[in-house]
Amino acid sequence: MWQSYSNGLLIAAGLIIALGAQNAFVLAQSLRREHHIPVALLCVICDALLVTAGVFGLAALLTQSPQLLSVARWGGAAFLLWYGAQAMLRASRPQALQQAASGLPRSRNAVLLAALAVTLLNPHVYLDTVLLIGSLGAQQSVPGAYALGAASASLLWFMCLAFGAASLAPWLARPNTWRFIDLGVAAMMFSIAWQLLSGSALQ
Repeated sequence: MWQSYSNGLLIAAGLIIALGAQNAFVLAQSLRREHHIPVALLCVICDALLVTAGVFGLAALLTQSPQLLSVARWGGAAFLLWYGAQAMLRASRPQALQQAASGLPRSRNAVLLAALAVTLLNPHVYLDTVLLIGSLGAQQSVPGAYALGAASASLLWFMCLAFGAASLAPWLARPNTWRFIDLGVAAMMFSIAWQLLSGSALQ
């Protein structure tokens, strides 16, 4: 159970922490203190629903087809290796996080709709959260614990962004910070890919 939980936590953390459109949006809202808590909670809920749908939607198909399980295993490992390589590449040429320009305050509904658009209209959310995290979760001995681990990573990350962005803004904006984060992401992705390829993640 705990291995499934920790795998979900580490895989989701590696994918969520990597700088992207959703994180940049949440961070910008947090720095401006513009409905940042509802935005963070919305992102957590979306991630939890997408991961759960991926884990349990693909689980039935995978258990009925060894061929699909093999495809998910090798495809997931290949994607993790590619993702880790991309993180290593980003670490070699880090970019400072750009804070969104200040503008007129928006209503909570407008901000939440924008957060939904950033989350659900991004094709990577379906590749990463539903297909990759979901297919890997379907292979775990305790898929529910894996989904809970992934949701925990989302909750911890987005709450940290929402509550800590203002005080950590100068530190977060440094390129060296994102180099360190990307190196950690690469290490996690390579480690989990090795578990898949060696079969230890299926125990």
